[in-house]
Amino acid sequence: MEKNIKIGMLLDTYGRLLTDKQYQLLDDYYNNDLSLSEIAENEGITRQAVRDNLKKGENNLLEYEEKLGFMKKGIKQEEIIEDIIEVIEKAESKIQEKAAITLFKSIKEKLNKIV
Repeated sequence: MEKNIKIGMLLDTYGRLLTDKQYQLLDDYYNNDLSLSEIAENEGITRQAVRDNLKKGENNLLEYEEKLGFMKKGIKQEEIIEDIIEVIEKAESKIQEKAAITLFKSIKEKLNKIV
């Protein structure tokens, strides 16, 4: 997974565990696509201070994921749900009983809301 995407996803998952300043800088850099210079100017700090804060925030996010694994678990759950939906769709075309078809459609609708 590309670093920018991974950090953006980690920021969505664990961002509120960071300091407000770290969160804002990471959000500006990864989600709002601002450069180090633009962020430094907006915050009234040096480019180096922005870079240092970004690195510290990134390391914190990676450490949270390593210890808690919520993003990895979420991605795995989405994959499992997509597999279940695929199986249900295949089964729907083979089943003749209306009650079973109705049940499958209901399950599929609920799973689609999760994904």
